[in-house]
Amino acid sequence: MTDTALRRADVATVTTPIGPFTTVVDTDGAVLASGWTGDAATLTGLIHATLRPTELRQRDSLGAVTQAVLAYHAGDLTAIDVIPVRQRSGEFLIHAWEVLRKVPAGEPVTYTEFAGLSGRPAATRAAANACARNSAALFVPCHRVLRIGGALGGFRWGLEAKAWLLAHEG
Repeated sequence: MTDTALRRADVATVTTPIGPFTTVVDTDGAVLASGWTGDAATLTGLIHATLRPTELRQRDSLGAVTQAVLAYHAGDLTAIDVIPVRQRSGEFLIHAWEVLRKVPAGEPVTYTEFAGLSGRPAATRAAANACARNSAALFVPCHRVLRIGGALGGFRWGLEAKAWLLAHEG
């Protein structure tokens, strides 16, 4: 694919208890970006340049992806686990995002623990960077990573949203 090639993606927004949630999916249904916003443009800027769509098609539903988002917010905390995600970056970040998908709901870890789970126990900052650069919120549950002592730390979608998610999973 050349830089000028048209790359389409589908987008849908649903209402959740903590605000609108928008998901951008590739043509094969893999999540490229997602988060608690009604603005798809906010999300497309988070997508790696090699995956970033040039055209978004607004949909009422993204099928299994939308169903998983709604089911998760309604209490089925594992509904998001089977949804494919596609992110690109360096080797460590890709691995760290895969590790995040295995952190169980209701069992948050610290940034230090996350670094260890990712195979680089001394790389706490790199682990935090993986959370900060995650474009697929909820499906790659960076909200499950806390500071030592239980402080929330940061979250792109706001600390109120992170606190709600952790309470919902607890």
